[in-house]
Amino acid sequence: MTNHPSSAESLRYPETRKVDQTDVYHGVTVSDPYRWLEDDVRTSEDVHDWVEAQNKVSFGYLKAIPQRDAIESRLTKLWNYEKYSAPFKRGGRYYYFKNNGLQNQDVLFMQDRLDAEATVLIDPNEWSEDGTVALAGLAFSDDGRYLAYGIQEAGSDWRTWRVMEIATRKVLEEGIQWVKFSSATWTRDSKGFFYGRFDAPEEGEAFQSLNLNQKIYYHRIGTSQDQDVLVYHRPDEPTWGFGTSVTQDGQFLVLTVWKGTDDRYRILYRDLTEPYAAPVDLIDNFEQEFSFVGNDGHVFYFVTDWEAPRKRLIAIDIRKPARENWQVIIPESDNALNDVNLVGNLFVASYLQDAKTAVKIYDMQGEHVRDVEFPGIGTARGFSGRRGDTETFYSFSSFATPPSTYRYDLITGKSTKLRQAEVDFDPELYEVKQVFYKSKDGTKVPMFIAHKKGLELDDNNPTLLYGYGGFSIPLTPSFSISRLAWMEMGGVFAMANLRGGGEYGEEWHKAGTKLTKQNVFDDFIAAAEWLIDNDYTKSSKLAIQGGSNGGLLVGAAITQRPDLFGAALPAVGVMDMLRFHKFTAGRFWVDDYGSADNPEEFQALYKYSPYHNLKAGIEYPPTLVTTADTDDRVVPGHSFKFAARLQEYHEGDAPVLIRIETKAGHGSGKPTSKIIEEIADQWAFLVKNLGMEIESK
Repeated sequence: MTNHPSSAESLRYPETRKVDQTDVYHGVTVSDPYRWLEDDVRTSEDVHDWVEAQNKVSFGYLKAIPQRDAIESRLTKLWNYEKYSAPFKRGGRYYYFKNNGLQNQDVLFMQDRLDAEATVLIDPNEWSEDGTVALAGLAFSDDGRYLAYGIQEAGSDWRTWRVMEIATRKVLEEGIQWVKFSSATWTRDSKGFFYGRFDAPEEGEAFQSLNLNQKIYYHRIGTSQDQDVLVYHRPDEPTWGFGTSVTQDGQFLVLTVWKGTDDRYRILYRDLTEPYAAPVDLIDNFEQEFSFVGNDGHVFYFVTDWEAPRKRLIAIDIRKPARENWQVIIPESDNALNDVNLVGNLFVASYLQDAKTAVKIYDMQGEHVRDVEFPGIGTARGFSGRRGDTETFYSFSSFATPPSTYRYDLITGKSTKLRQAEVDFDPELYEVKQVFYKSKDGTKVPMFIAHKKGLELDDNNPTLLYGYGGFSIPLTPSFSISRLAWMEMGGVFAMANLRGGGEYGEEWHKAGTKLTKQNVFDDFIAAAEWLIDNDYTKSSKLAIQGGSNGGLLVGAAITQRPDLFGAALPAVGVMDMLRFHKFTAGRFWVDDYGSADNPEEFQALYKYSPYHNLKAGIEYPPTLVTTADTDDRVVPGHSFKFAARLQEYHEGDAPVLIRIETKAGHGSGKPTSKIIEEIADQWAFLVKNLGMEIESK
């Protein structure tokens, strides 16, 4: 790949020190000369200085791109519209989130009736000047008196939970610290809640140390955290984590036990009407998914993939828990069952139909009542509520359809539009379609393609291909200002539904994990080749993008096929597949990736690990790596090491840069201002390196 519109001849990358570090894995010696870049940027002066030096080069390059300011200006204008979440009802009141347009954080509003005046309950924008402190989690007491809420700082996964008395807006004195991967679950008497926490990490280890030995506590309102009661822990199983639910009748605490990301759970319950009752095992292994939906007395409802890889809804009577007594309420169908809510004595079942939302309503016996009708190809979210409700709410959007919120009458089946976002563009100028292509092994894979109407298939369109392919997470067509801006600039946006995701159930997921992970990369590469073969674009005009597990995807794609792409945007990626499980939440991902501790899995990981598969003298595509200094999900050392080796080995004029955000984590809670700046930099990088000509707007 030669003759890039951008030349890196004037770029002088910082000198990155190398160390003599090798490890032996099952008889294989592996070098890791940039191991020192794993150190925490907040505690290592060397890493801090390296970050500053890299950012100086990267931001200097990005700010010099002539179109960059115009892109940021247009993004800002597009972003500046009122955004509303679907309402939800708790404790007799209605709540929703709203953003006036460019507020860094969404604001929580409250109203007594849907047609009543709304008032602000929590405005996280008042918590910090730069918008880096976010609201991250809500839990309302049943009587509507209290709200427990999580506070997230600088994008970290750690949360501090506080309690507000809703009527007076008074924030109580107690604070719950060292909470991660947990919400709060109130008892029905509203006197307190259950939550999960870890022990306080050693000083300086909060952003890197492994998260082990989670414990479930009960916090009583009006007391300090050191008085909280330990409810459940398993010191003999330090890798286990716990989720809590209290049944709507208040009788049972349901404990969901997990040890990774693979949706295979053990289930315990405890009778809260018996003060000295011990937790009882209901599901005593990690063989299948069992996601608690609700109960009818002693009958518990679960979404499960037990003997149903596309999932179904079953009922288990805890008085007769043997498997021969389990009942199927909603059978497995041809489409993947994504979620079920028990609202108004009806089951609201959300399916994925070739990665598009389809929602069906069933009664308590599993009889089909009706389907929910949507205005086209898109994604619907919401449908929460309580057994006694007669209404629920949802939002709907697509690539070229801004979000609208709806009230759904559970009795009549009628949807009533509440609000429709007003964005500065005409959706009639764009089109969205779904295609199917064959991967390397012949597997049929779906892909969404969105662009301006009247697109000429002359192989000359700048195209952005996005993917993820992991952890059973589906990609669905939803509205995005950044993607709209890309299409407005004349770009084609493509999103491939790769194996490893949840689009077609557990078999589709498993086909892209561990020893079969290469299928994900093959699916992505085949998507790129399909776009080229069908004259949408050509290699020099084709960019790829992905974040987190998708960052791994992009890293693997450019190391396996550096000739195929015109630019790459790997974000917060897992780049060192031999050491990911040694940091923070990394151990959870062994379910999907495997572990270098296993000889067979090591061979598979080593074969595609992006950091280890960069080769000297190869011309890699223009690459802008992005990460953040306080990312404690995928620690930034992954991106640091990858970028350092990429700069060392890369041959050619194409720029290979790393952009490191400050006071931002893996993505959650990132303020609007930082999001717009980062996207403007990414799109400017593509405009320059794909040779795009854009009109100022």
